[in-house]
Amino acid sequence: MWSSVELREIRTFLTLAEELHYGRTAERLGVTPSRVSQTIRALERCVGGRLFDRTSRRVRLTPLGARLRAGLLPAYEQLRDAYLDVHEMATGVAGPLRLGMYSRANGGPMLNEIVKRFHERHPACHVELIETGFERDQFDWLRHDDADLLAMRLPLGQPDLVIGPVLSDEERVVVVARDHPLAGRDHVDYEDLAPYAVPEGTLPREMMEAFAPPRTPSGRVLRRVRTHGIHEALMRVATGEVVHPTIRPFLDYYPHPDVTAVPIRDLPRSQTALVWLRSNRSQKVTAFADVARELLLSTFPGSGLG
Repeated sequence: MWSSVELREIRTFLTLAEELHYGRTAERLGVTPSRVSQTIRALERCVGGRLFDRTSRRVRLTPLGARLRAGLLPAYEQLRDAYLDVHEMATGVAGPLRLGMYSRANGGPMLNEIVKRFHERHPACHVELIETGFERDQFDWLRHDDADLLAMRLPLGQPDLVIGPVLSDEERVVVVARDHPLAGRDHVDYEDLAPYAVPEGTLPREMMEAFAPPRTPSGRVLRRVRTHGIHEALMRVATGEVVHPTIRPFLDYYPHPDVTAVPIRDLPRSQTALVWLRSNRSQKVTAFADVARELLLSTFPGSGLG
């Protein structure tokens, strides 16, 4: 019966309908997989039918489950937004603000100053910096509410994202082992990278293809090697397994005694920016973006930052 259904059960159902995996659903909700199963069974008893088909290999919505999700999701999002709006009104810019990035370089040269200025202006709000790594789709951090903001490399074209202040605008280099054939040169062209492999992670394709194009100007395809993080990529560079097209300050953030950087003269500069969900109307997010924009524009007038 509808009167006995709890919001907790609806949230569990909608999360499982998105993940289609009991373990990941349990992790997101902070419960055990058996609790997820119990909650779904209780909801199915109230509804009067099965909401999911589950085998040893997959979980999928039944037609009844798909119908319930289509009806519940807009109402649940309205309830969530109403609560968050009132919570923001009551608390203002307060509590944690989670800023994620897969590389420290994405934060740009002024990140620490931006965070300090934000804390001075909003002492009730604390910025938490999160390393998102390569193992997970970057935007899952936003869409699963595990981060409020990301510092991401451009370009990005997802329609549900807001591109905020530009944090960095940098020249391009390739990082190679000190004994690599390209080491010691004054510069290289992107064509010179064709014989070598480059690292690849789980980053947005449009961003990766702009940052490290899959083909050289003559059409030669670069071989890509899957890596699980910046430090792993750097270790592979040091052994000569890969070369890493990146930005000029990379080795300031990730120094390594066995690698060096060589300018790439024919790749365009690369920018990073703050990014958040268009549906996120949090005052904290807006306030942080405002502080970043203000500080960058005053520090680098006319540079395109901010």
